[in-house]
Amino acid sequence: MSLKALRNKIDNLDKKIIGLLDERATVTLAVAKEKHKNGKSIYVPEREREVLNKISRLNKGPLSVKALEAVYREIMSASLALEKDLKIAYMGPEASFSNLAALKRFGSQVKFVACPGIPDVFLEVERDAADYGVVPVENSIEGAVTHTLDMLVDSDLKICSQIILDVAHNLLANCPKDKIKRVYSNPQVLGQCRVWLQENLPHIEQIEVSSTTRAAQIAAKEKNSACIASLLAGKIYRLKALACDIEDSPHNITRFFVVGKTETGKTGYDKTSILFSIKDKVGALHDMLLPFKKYKINLTKIESRPSKKRAWDYYFFVDLEGHKQELGIQKALKELENKCKFLKVLGSYPIGE
Repeated sequence: MSLKALRNKIDNLDKKIIGLLDERATVTLAVAKEKHKNGKSIYVPEREREVLNKISRLNKGPLSVKALEAVYREIMSASLALEKDLKIAYMGPEASFSNLAALKRFGSQVKFVACPGIPDVFLEVERDAADYGVVPVENSIEGAVTHTLDMLVDSDLKICSQIILDVAHNLLANCPKDKIKRVYSNPQVLGQCRVWLQENLPHIEQIEVSSTTRAAQIAAKEKNSACIASLLAGKIYRLKALACDIEDSPHNITRFFVVGKTETGKTGYDKTSILFSIKDKVGALHDMLLPFKKYKINLTKIESRPSKKRAWDYYFFVDLEGHKQELGIQKALKELENKCKFLKVLGSYPIGE
């Protein structure tokens, strides 16, 4: 078949695809009316996961599942924007890793609100200035994000979903690598790229700033300066990528929570996050964990945080496999509640990634 004939075939397929997308959007609007009539949330993480799982099963190639998921992410993002003027708060500024996580989950068609800190993200959602918030909860290298854990203690918001983001650091500049005199980034990122910097830019001044976005802003204006930031920051501030993926550990992953006022239904592949405080006695934590062993519930994470209300009191944050609606988990949580001083179910959500 000639090139012209192949292109004509693509044009005809595009026509069909556009027609089907418009038809899908019409059905989406009907779904939105039903949701509104029944008082249901526009964003439904369990349905989102169901759609993405279906795509994975139906895909026969040559497109990869990852490529198709990226396409459908934008389709679902456009659908959400049709249903409601959805606003997502995240810890800013623009081009931060929280921004990248928010884009990964919600696509580019919804509205985003950059917030100066984690408490501000919670506040935006609590006062209905945003529908959902995206906050970091832990990094595979740095550990737990304590500000988020502290906010979850007192906030009434629920964990609706989680996002797993592979963190990639990149050297960005508008000058050749051998002309760089200083490199900017936040202290955590400079630490995560320490070996690479020693091997590739051993005599260059390293300057700590508040965020990778701020580093990109400076590098864009200052002669012979570079920054370590995301490729999105490079795109926004028109910086060239001189080296990509320069982090010392190839397994630099950050986990984010989507917080909101809605509950998430079961998918069959879920996780539940809880927190509790214990009575101060020998073996108290051991006793708290026994109900999970009794009902064969796997715990995937446990993290302690000091209470800000009383010295030497601690909260324990626990992730467990399964949904809070499952009978075994309900029984375990009931027994735990009878033993501990305080118990709070933070939310159940699809594991998803």
